[in-house]
Amino acid sequence: MAYRDRFLKKLDQTERALKKLKEIKTLKEKLDEEILYEVSAKRFEYTFEVLWKTIKLFLSEEGIDCNSPLECFKQFYKVAKLEEKYGKYIPKVVRFRNEIVHIYNFDTAKFIYENLEDYVIPLFDEMVKNLRNNSQYLS
Repeated sequence: MAYRDRFLKKLDQTERALKKLKEIKTLKEKLDEEILYEVSAKRFEYTFEVLWKTIKLFLSEEGIDCNSPLECFKQFYKVAKLEEKYGKYIPKVVRFRNEIVHIYNFDTAKFIYENLEDYVIPLFDEMVKNLRNNSQYLS
């Protein structure tokens, strides 16, 4: 499969995951608090994973190798020339991911839920928008 096709497939997968993450807001009234936090943590984790792998693929085509989410996000921040505030969000969001993946507990899930609107979704939105804009230049 050609790079363009692989990239667009990954990007579509990323956009679907982000859409599901954003839907967390609509679940607030429908789910028990503990379940809401667990669902948001899992959707965050899945969206994070697919996004960083999409960014890794994008950067590889630019001749940039990165082997960790933090490294890939930082490189993408530079290449995509994202606003300065997003550079400050990156370490926070990566820390959220590391905490939820390695030491799951209720407080961590709640913390992630409480930070979705302020850090996670704005950063992910900006990255995905930039990836989509760059996809139009693929041959």
